[in-house]
Amino acid sequence: MRVRLAVFASGGGTNLQAILDHARAPAARYRVALVIGDRPGAGAIARASDAGVPARVVPVAGRGAAEVEADLLDALGSHDIDLIALAGYLRLVPRGVVARYRGRIVNIHPAPLPRFGGKGMYGERVHRAVLEAGVGSSGPTVHRVDEEYDRGAVLAHEPVPVLPDDTVETLAARVLEREHALYPRVLDRLAVEIGTPSGAAHPRQGE
Repeated sequence: MRVRLAVFASGGGTNLQAILDHARAPAARYRVALVIGDRPGAGAIARASDAGVPARVVPVAGRGAAEVEADLLDALGSHDIDLIALAGYLRLVPRGVVARYRGRIVNIHPAPLPRFGGKGMYGERVHRAVLEAGVGSSGPTVHRVDEEYDRGAVLAHEPVPVLPDDTVETLAARVLEREHALYPRVLDRLAVEIGTPSGAAHPRQGE
């Protein structure tokens, strides 16, 4: 029996795909039980459909925080979620969701934290900031999620050298490749550590 994982995603879902691919391995310690997106046209929603994973769109734009929080908690609760992974999810997770799943929400960020994190630091902006800072190393960082952007405890970091001729695009591509390898490994480790609130995975037919 495996820990039941929900993945939050806003974009194309390449990290989601890496998580889904890893979950097919016999030794994987989690299964993707739900994908949540914030817009119906996101590629991540299509990837969930292709994989036969339930998906829920919970819009954020133009809605009150309490309404979004209630919808997220309803979706997570109805699928008996144990662990949440943000994979390119560009919204701040509501406080009530963080409180309910304290210590069981993680995110992957494409650069070292806290230096290259914070509100508005995502995608090309992050890699551009790394290049402008002139540092010799970047690389993905997995961290716990709390009430602030990119401020939770760091769980893992994999260095990626910054090359003299790097552009935003070349650096982003190398970092993304490492993200796809790192994130599923960390999720497996967390699945082992947390189990479920009752200490045993929720039984489901076929697991």
